[in-house]
Formats: sequence, structure tokens, C-alpha cells
Amino acid sequence: MNGDQVLNVLNPELKKALADKYDAALPGMSEGVVDWAYNRHYGREGVDLKTRQLCTIAALTAMGGQTGPQLRVNIEHTLNAGARPVEIMEIIWQMAVYAGLPAAINGLNAAIALFEEKGLDPRS
Repeated sequence: MNGDQVLNVLNPELKKALADKYDAALPGMSEGVVDWAYNRHYGREGVDLKTRQLCTIAALTAMGGQTGPQLRVNIEHTLNAGARPVEIMEIIWQMAVYAGLPAAINGLNAAIALFEEKGLDPRS
């Protein structure tokens, strides 16, 4: 898949949102992000998109609280990639072993808040 195809699955509005927010101050940023992250990484063969997104959630959770906004966006992307809420919850909880309870709890809080907004059961 190329970057635009990946975004069509994960978040069709992301490229425009990035352009609207950043391109005036940093021309070409949206294209750079789409090419580098979504074309060169998420679009690679060998690992399916759902698995890549679950790995992203694990990494953002382990990095801690400053990644909250990115974690939220990527939880949504992971749902769009076909993951179930329970899979997301389990991946975040697994990070308690490696990143500590505070990081995992922050991740769980982000996931639960998003699931509540979307009317999703975290155990489904």
C-alpha cells in the first residue's frame, strides 16, 4: 500500500488536517509525514496494518504521558485497521510490565475515554 492508501484505511482526513495545521508554518510538512510515516513505514509489506498499529500503541504507551494526543489518534487508527477494543486494552496493559503501571494506566485511561465517546465496550 502507498501512504495515501494507508490513510484511506486509518484516517482519510489526516493529510488535510496536518496541512491545515502545519503547512503554513512549515511548508510541505503534511507531505513529508505522509511519505515518511505512512508510505515508507506503515505501507511496507511483511506485517499487516493492524499489527503495525498495535505496535504503535505499545510504543506510545511505553513512552508515557507526553504522547497522550498521539496515543488517542493511533487508538482510533488501530480500530480503523480492524483491531477490537479488547486487543487494544490488552496491548496497553502488557506495557505495564515494560513501561510501568503509570504509563499503562495513562494509556488505559486514553483508550477507555475514546471507547466511551464512540460507544464501544472495552471488553469487546
